[in-house]
Amino acid sequence: MTEVHNQEFPLLLARKGPLKGERWYIERPLLIGRGADCDILIPDRQVSRYHARVQMKGNNVVVEDLGSKNGTFHNGNVLDAPVILQDGDSVQIALAQEFIFLLSDATMPINGDLLQPRRLVMDERSRTVWVNRQQLSPPLSANQFNLLWRLYQRDGEVVSRAELVQAVWGKAAFGVSEQALDALVRRLRDRLAEADPLHAYIVTVRSHGLRLNNPKV
Repeated sequence: MTEVHNQEFPLLLARKGPLKGERWYIERPLLIGRGADCDILIPDRQVSRYHARVQMKGNNVVVEDLGSKNGTFHNGNVLDAPVILQDGDSVQIALAQEFIFLLSDATMPINGDLLQPRRLVMDERSRTVWVNRQQLSPPLSANQFNLLWRLYQRDGEVVSRAELVQAVWGKAAFGVSEQALDALVRRLRDRLAEADPLHAYIVTVRSHGLRLNNPKV
């Protein structure tokens, strides 16, 4: 289960694998494995019952393999001794699950859920948005985030205006005017332009809807 705490602690963010998108703050030692009593439980037979451990040692965070059958990998290399993690490092548990290590939630996931990095990155759990590797501050309003999140989920596909209204206003969508959606889109475009004035992220496709223009970097 993902732990939810403040942003001051370093964390592991699950990338590829069954836990993709979940995160764990490293406030205490985290035991990783297939055992039911593990802090990070990976339901895959490639994973040993007690596979690896991540913990604070002094001012550093260290990952170590616990004699697993299929190995732990640090930045693609087999781990045969404890290693101090650096911001953006990859930790792979067998071939089952990959994590990245981040110094805090405010750190842009430079190698994160981004095998093919994108110019704009969103995290639904923390409701944060990064544009050109910078976290938007102050954060987007709830409606702005919900609109952008629906476009982000569809990854470049055209999303109808009706679907966007439903995604933003939910049960209150009935009766929402075209002007209300247009105003919300305009405010969202302005916020994104503050962070990246040289790129238009939200593209209007006439008679169809909107799509997110989020190129690789």
